[in-house]
Amino acid sequence: MAESGIGRIITSDACVAEGAAWLAAHEPRFATALKATGPLPLRLREDGFAQLLSAIVSQQVSVASARAIWGRLESAGMVTPEAVRGETEDSLRALGLSRQKATYALALAEADIDFNALRGMPDAQIVKTLVAVKGIGVWTAEIYCMFSLGRADVFAPGDLALQEAARILFDLPERPKERALRQMAQDWSPWRAVAARTLFAYYHVAKDREGIT
Repeated sequence: MAESGIGRIITSDACVAEGAAWLAAHEPRFATALKATGPLPLRLREDGFAQLLSAIVSQQVSVASARAIWGRLESAGMVTPEAVRGETEDSLRALGLSRQKATYALALAEADIDFNALRGMPDAQIVKTLVAVKGIGVWTAEIYCMFSLGRADVFAPGDLALQEAARILFDLPERPKERALRQMAQDWSPWRAVAARTLFAYYHVAKDREGIT
């Protein structure tokens, strides 16, 4: 993460293409990956309370289960901090949340995060603010920075797909742990979020390609 200032914000496919071109020129293995993946997706999504609540819902469950639970929360109007604050743990559990996730949802609602203010904070401060909320870890905070706030120089080295893609692309003897991958990613600044997009895309290509393990 950038330690000071806001830095570049990714707002369009052109931004992603610019970052990809820089990475390809800077590191030949990214050029190899990008030839295999083709143009990278923008992957921007909304920011705000609902996006973080959705991330909590998705933790450690299948995509299908997460969608079903999220659908019930949406139908019940439980996608704003005001609505969730008016509920109890049991009423949230009745909508499909586990006891632990119901606790996390209430904690997020009661944290009263100023999501507009987050947009103007340095990356490190955003992560610090979000991880102070029970149920939000560094990975969730970094993914939020990358894809909800468009931060160009944030990376999420705790992501298993990124670790595995890095192992394959850089021909490493084993999948790098979070600390090692964070260290590797420093060399990809100021476009670490585009490096992440590249590795996410390459992960799917590599896993689908015959002969790659």
